Amino acid sequence: MVNAKHLATFVLGAAAGVALNKYLQTEEGEKALADLKIKAGQFKDEAEQAIDKAPEYFEKLKTEAGAALKDSFPEAEAFLQELFGKAKMAAETPAAEEPKA
Repeated sequence: MVNAKHLATFVLGAAAGVALNKYLQTEEGEKALADLKIKAGQFKDEAEQAIDKAPEYFEKLKTEAGAALKDSFPEAEAFLQELFGKAKMAAETPAAEEPKA
């Protein structure tokens, strides 16, 4: 159902599109569009560099977080090794079969 608000929104959007098109055809508009393309290219380059650096960043974060955890909670490493050691032993040991009635 189309009401007056939808129609007004469509008309305003179309008018904005026409005004933007007219502006971009001027010398000033072309300059603004060229600047926008340059900035988009710079942003793309920065994003690609960030993606390339992400594995190194997360490895550094993991190392530093582990060191901070060891410094703050020295007993945590022994606790986790004991906990995971027990869990590993429980997983490796087959459960005793229950006798059938």
